[in-house]
Amino acid sequence: MSIHTDYHLGRRRFVGLSVAAAAAAALAACANTQAPAGMPERVLPTDAAVADYEALRAFSGTTVTQDLTASAFQTTLAGKAVTTWGYNGGLSAPTIRATAGDRLQVGLANGLKDPTSIHWHGLALRNDQDGVPHITQDPTAAGAGFDYEFLLPHPGTYWYHSHVEMQRERALYGALIIEDPAEKLVYDQDWVIVLDDWLDGVTGTPDEVMEELSGGMSMGGDGMSGTSMPGMDHGPMGSKPSPTSTSGAPGMGTSHMLMGARSDFLGGDAGDVRFPLHLFNAKAPEEADVLAAKAGDVIRLRIINAAGDTAYRVGVPGRTLTLTHTDGFPVQHQDVDAVVLGMGERIDALLTVPEGFTPVLALPEGKTGQALGFISTGSGKQPLPATLPFTFDGTVVDGGQLKADPGVSFAPKTPDRTHELRLTGGMMQYDWGVNSRRFDMNDPFRDAFEIKAGDRVEVRFVNETDMWHPMHLHGHTFQVGNDGARKDTVIVRPKQTVTVIFDADNPGQWLTHCHNAYHAERGMMGVFSYIK
Repeated sequence: MSIHTDYHLGRRRFVGLSVAAAAAAALAACANTQAPAGMPERVLPTDAAVADYEALRAFSGTTVTQDLTASAFQTTLAGKAVTTWGYNGGLSAPTIRATAGDRLQVGLANGLKDPTSIHWHGLALRNDQDGVPHITQDPTAAGAGFDYEFLLPHPGTYWYHSHVEMQRERALYGALIIEDPAEKLVYDQDWVIVLDDWLDGVTGTPDEVMEELSGGMSMGGDGMSGTSMPGMDHGPMGSKPSPTSTSGAPGMGTSHMLMGARSDFLGGDAGDVRFPLHLFNAKAPEEADVLAAKAGDVIRLRIINAAGDTAYRVGVPGRTLTLTHTDGFPVQHQDVDAVVLGMGERIDALLTVPEGFTPVLALPEGKTGQALGFISTGSGKQPLPATLPFTFDGTVVDGGQLKADPGVSFAPKTPDRTHELRLTGGMMQYDWGVNSRRFDMNDPFRDAFEIKAGDRVEVRFVNETDMWHPMHLHGHTFQVGNDGARKDTVIVRPKQTVTVIFDADNPGQWLTHCHNAYHAERGMMGVFSYIK
């Protein structure tokens, strides 16, 4: 990564989180064009409003650049030679660091045999840089390139990943850390932690998993969940599997489907897919990542769940974590014994380091196995993975249960419009969808959720399935309820409704979807569509 300063006229000081209020007013003024009867005119990524809003964002004067090459490569994982796909030839992609108000320039070179793209998860960026093929950009063809360039309005812990089919289920993802120039937290260093469930090159490929799941499940199948099979028993709730076992290699080498994954915390079925490995910064537990520190140091943990089908319960045995941020935005601090992250979620937490080796454990919720890293002060003996706890009890929360810091809470306002997104489908046919319809990328605006610039939008995620879903919104952050955390991804448990609100202050066409990679690929997506 390289950093340089651009010359620009009228250098502006970055103040606060953004200029969203002024921009929303400007966009509302632009949205008065009369649309043809019955055919709303949409604010497409090429619309002038997208560039106008970008021009209103504060610019620090600094441009951060990073080149990324997506390609296939060979590596070793848990002692096994594997071939997979990633950025810059490694399982661990570059961590991009910038400061709020900076401009980010990323040159993507596609060395894959398939088209690709990059989505900047959690960022309220300009719509034509969001990286969703066929909605915000054409996919970047094999052998071609694409230059991403946009301003970074909000500080926080974010990440980037391919938004093409099952590519994120390989290693096409990395961390994006945007520093806060007015940061008030006091800590000695931070540790970026990326968690992932892994099978590519070990027990199969993500495409093989998707093909098998797409066939659905029957009474004679390997497992059942979802609305298609109500009342089926998947095993004891809240069971505590052995930490030394993995998520299980497919039975007789024929099935990637998972049965018996249960979580009281998530409300039932915990996942669909067997994973032989769970990774902590691209490493298996036997080769755990180690951060050097001094006793008494305060470490900021920036935890990112990049998994496709697994929530993680993260904690430190015998220590408490102080949660400070979720999905990039500050929350009222809460001390916990562990925190659960759904796929796509991020949590920032503070940890005071004792003498010796301190294990940071990420336990796959409702599944077996572990992801593991250590903080070392240079004394003591590193514990073996099998000797570590296989559960965390006590105070356990997820980011959707936290309260926003008052400085980032939305001002009270009556919603201008409400959209209900019923989460539908099940494992029997593997027919996940929104409002009983599987999303069709060839017809993305059919049944779109239409909004206008300046709207306060209320969204009701109504989960009619027997499976939990981490629901993600592109290009915005929402507030959970009236006083909950500011987030872009929230856990919606079976048979429950989660209501969120957001301000329509970023024009364009924005995807919303379940961040279970397999549920999204099978249709649990929709589009929030700005109209004029």
